[in-house]
Amino acid sequence: MIQDYLAGELSVHLGDLAEATPPWVAVQDVIRLRHQVESGPVSGLATATERALTMADGLCWDSLTRGDTDTFTRQARVSAELRQFGVCARLLAGA
Repeated sequence: MIQDYLAGELSVHLGDLAEATPPWVAVQDVIRLRHQVESGPVSGLATATERALTMADGLCWDSLTRGDTDTFTRQARVSAELRQFGVCARLLAGA
């Protein structure tokens, strides 16, 4: 049951990341990862969390490069929440 909760919570964070990204930026990788989290084995949650943070970092840098500080602010907030979730759920190595 706890692992199902963790998968659901990670899915919510990925949905928030997709929503914080403008439609003209490709977010298909985030959407695909969210689907994998929702339908895949819970044993892959740690790897998925690390991938999600890597994607979030890339999206944040893309927003900064474009000078879109509003989008960057939303993405950075989601990234921080995602990292905090990963640490608290003990899904991140060395955390």
